Amino acid sequence: MPRPAFRHVALPRQAPLVDRAPPEVRISRRRLRACHECDWLMALPPLHAGEQAVCPRCRHSQVRRHRYPAQRSLALALAALTALALALAFPFLGFRVSGVGNRIELTQTAAQLIGHDEPLVAIAVLLTILVLPAIYLAGVIWLQAGLLRGSPLPASRGLARSLAHLEPWMMADVFLVGTLVSLIKIAGLAQVELGPSFWAFGAFALLLLATSQSVDRDWLWFALAGEPSAPEGSRTGETAAAQRLTGCPTCGLVNRLDTGGQGRCRRCGEPLHARHPRSIQRTWALLAAAAILYIPANIYPIMTTTSLGRSDPSTIIGGIVELIEMGSWPVALVILVASVIVPVGKLLALAWLCLVAPRAHNHFALSRTRLYRLTEFIGRWSMVDIFVVAILVALIRAGNLMSVTPGPAALAFGAVVVITMLAAMSFDPRLIWDTPTPPSHSADKEAAHERLAP
Repeated sequence: MPRPAFRHVALPRQAPLVDRAPPEVRISRRRLRACHECDWLMALPPLHAGEQAVCPRCRHSQVRRHRYPAQRSLALALAALTALALALAFPFLGFRVSGVGNRIELTQTAAQLIGHDEPLVAIAVLLTILVLPAIYLAGVIWLQAGLLRGSPLPASRGLARSLAHLEPWMMADVFLVGTLVSLIKIAGLAQVELGPSFWAFGAFALLLLATSQSVDRDWLWFALAGEPSAPEGSRTGETAAAQRLTGCPTCGLVNRLDTGGQGRCRRCGEPLHARHPRSIQRTWALLAAAAILYIPANIYPIMTTTSLGRSDPSTIIGGIVELIEMGSWPVALVILVASVIVPVGKLLALAWLCLVAPRAHNHFALSRTRLYRLTEFIGRWSMVDIFVVAILVALIRAGNLMSVTPGPAALAFGAVVVITMLAAMSFDPRLIWDTPTPPSHSADKEAAHERLAP
């Protein structure tokens, strides 16, 4: 019988059930999980607030427990939405040079790109910094409010599934860094004003990050739909695929697959596969597309600066060189890392993982998995350069005296960032841990069939 994960005396009796009784207290049987990175089947231990359960094989975090999870997420989400409303209600930035100035609101960073015939880049900026975060926060409030009232609100399961897919595409923190880089770039050319919206957006970015980190997905799904028993005959300490099992990537529940290596989660309805269908082929295709687009992203100008009637187009590398000549080494380093080192490094790392995955060996699997985690984490930060362009285009509008317009490289580079993120999502890190065996072995044949299942 596992020990309780919480001391009951620490919680008032009138606390909602979702906060008062974690999964470990409400059921006595073991709850199984299959690691999403190495496919190891394990039983979750009892957890106290502030503790996490990690995979004993690859050290990937499975569950992170919080005290008062529903109330915590609800409070943070409400605070983040309030900060976002304030950020939209006041001026964001302003600049003044030679008696001419301009002030912008947050939404103008996307609106001005549309005016310069860059609608796709504008949509990407609007979605990643405003629309998707607002939807995510509203969804968290809807889910946690239902749990606190004692019964989930309508469509809670579908909403919880959707929120899990939104998280990688929320980039308010990246936009905040892009804003700081933009301010440093123009500080020597004009007088910069920080509006109330700037500070509100900074608070929003931090609160959004805290909200996403506070959502205990394991506890959330247990409160929404309970926990069906694990498939009969499940054995911990082995890979799930060897037992024709898999863990749901959305809610974590262990499910049994059909003979074709497919199925649907019994709890959330997510489509399941023993391995991502044609994972390596899809990743190669996306990497090839990103590599091709990275060429025009560096050849063509990403923006054109007009000063005193003279237009000066600037490529990504050219902008870095200019910053170095101006003495702005820190900003040049940020742009170099985000726009050159990260995209190229991610392309090379994923290509290498695709090459070695079919010939993986467990002796090197952990280091390769760590490399995959790094590429997945850093990919979104390449959007810094796109956000810098969006801010400068909206802010610097003083005619022939000084103005900035986006270049054709902005769309190409934005596409590179999105495609490399999709490539990282398409790659199945569990392939790294699949040790090849002789083709005549029946288990190998079954695993190969599951990996290639459409």
